[in-house]
Amino acid sequence: MGYGNSSRPRPPRPIRRPGPATLLPYKLQPMSTRLAVELCGIPLRAPVLAASGTFAYGVEFAEILDLHSIGGFVVKGLSREPMPGNPPPRLWETHGGMMNSIGLQNIGVRAFVRDKLPHLAAYAGTAVFANVFGYTPEDYVEVVRVLEDAPGLAGYELNVSCPNTRHGGIAFSADAGLLAEVVGMVRRVARRPLVVKLSPNVARIEPLAQAAEQAGADALSLTNTFIALAIDARTRRARIGAGFGGLSGPAIKPIALRMVYEACQAVRIPVVGIGGISTGIDAAEYIIAGATAVEVGTANFWDPAAVGRITGELDRFLEEENIASVAQLRGTLRLKGD
Repeated sequence: MGYGNSSRPRPPRPIRRPGPATLLPYKLQPMSTRLAVELCGIPLRAPVLAASGTFAYGVEFAEILDLHSIGGFVVKGLSREPMPGNPPPRLWETHGGMMNSIGLQNIGVRAFVRDKLPHLAAYAGTAVFANVFGYTPEDYVEVVRVLEDAPGLAGYELNVSCPNTRHGGIAFSADAGLLAEVVGMVRRVARRPLVVKLSPNVARIEPLAQAAEQAGADALSLTNTFIALAIDARTRRARIGAGFGGLSGPAIKPIALRMVYEACQAVRIPVVGIGGISTGIDAAEYIIAGATAVEVGTANFWDPAAVGRITGELDRFLEEENIASVAQLRGTLRLKGD
């Protein structure tokens, strides 16, 4: 990412077109067994997944990255009905990161099951998670109910950062009671593992993590993006069409790492770390903090093969450190005084 913005919008960067040597999908070296993990009963080749909202529906990346060579991915968020998303501009590059306000644009769960999911059957062994969102608990339940009848998914990730329209617009992720209600209702209809994606926009993460666990979550993922604002001083307008946006990328990593560590200390279920991961060392840091796996998000925007590259870098790190299994690295953080 860049490290600054001028007062005026910059011209688009030239797109590097692949030459003859780079037309084939990026492929890892043979997968090392030391990377294998299990996430709430789901076997993963590697603990590095592509995050929802940065990897489309997966099939779009097949010409860039060998999907057989990664641990898995989370598809774009799915709602009951198609959604057009927010007005442009939707993206803005910030110091060490990126702001976005896509507005959860998607084709709707039924179109996903009909048009996208059948193509993912070709990647057996790569875990595919469906990200689910809604504005009432019933929205979540209906989306999962539709997905339950479709083959090919490893599990669900609930995006609980959405506003609950029945309770004045407060986000499910901001209130332990609302969070427990939606997780509990989905748990009653979901036969597949349920990962609850928590928001960082709360005073303390521990009560929310525990509420999700007690309501039936099989795992947690965190963090989602941080609510942020970018302003054009010359026009006195927000850089993002919807006003506020979600901040992601390397700038948020130290805060996200702290929250992942706190969540791991508060619950017994697995935690998936998200936030500013762009190298194998970044991934290792989250695992040291206690995460079972990680998701790569913003890095996919500047390096579409980031998930494969980071997986390879993590494997080399384990080799250099003489670590036989990535599980041996998990939760080994030593804070001062430990």
